[in-house]
Amino acid sequence: MPTPASASTPLRLASLVASNSDILAALGLSSWVVAVDNHSDAPGLESARRVGLDLDIDVPALAQTRPDLVLASLSVPGQDRVVAEVQAAGLPTAVFDPVTLPEILADIRRIGELTGQGARAEQVVQAFETELRALYTDFPRSPRVLVEWWPRPIIAATRDSWVTDLLAALGAVNALADEPGRSRPLTLDEVRAARPDLIVCSWCGAKKLRPEVIEARGLGVPVVAIHESGLGRPGPRLIEGARQLATALRMLS
Repeated sequence: MPTPASASTPLRLASLVASNSDILAALGLSSWVVAVDNHSDAPGLESARRVGLDLDIDVPALAQTRPDLVLASLSVPGQDRVVAEVQAAGLPTAVFDPVTLPEILADIRRIGELTGQGARAEQVVQAFETELRALYTDFPRSPRVLVEWWPRPIIAATRDSWVTDLLAALGAVNALADEPGRSRPLTLDEVRAARPDLIVCSWCGAKKLRPEVIEARGLGVPVVAIHESGLGRPGPRLIEGARQLATALRMLS
């Protein structure tokens, strides 16, 4: 892991995934980013060079931007191959792989340390935790929620996902909390057997969310659409998804 920077030392940063770009934006460091993946949509990245999709990074183009630090994340399945190429090119790399919500908050703090913005990172974490506590509802029975990452085949978040922690913080439960792993494909019968009270359409990488596709399966379960930036990225924008989830959950009762 690279050595932490001082707060007064601007770094040339590269971000290979949208979640890390969101963290850098929350820390006020978008202007330090010299290279970024094509999917990142955090504000302030207009001057950064786009170096390809997160799983298809143009490493020579990335190297040309002379980054002091490259931020990658194994939360994007398959990025380990990209990380190996970046490290083989001799570029300083910090790799994150959060599974739980506490690990995500720890990563925000760690990126703050690496960029000399530890105090700002602590503010971001504290604001996140404060708002998340305020969104909690003590339901008579914890609603069961299924978060769908992809429709064909149906892929949903299972036990080892930050989704499980986020739902618990809101007073709900992951309908697949007994299923090991971060996510897995499901049959329609398995979705039915999970007995969800709410299904969340949060398709990763989809240009358009179509909750009507889920409704057409005939399960008779309410469906809410939440952009993947609010649920699928391990970073500060999870609070956006939490707000929308809290509203949807309260409407169930």
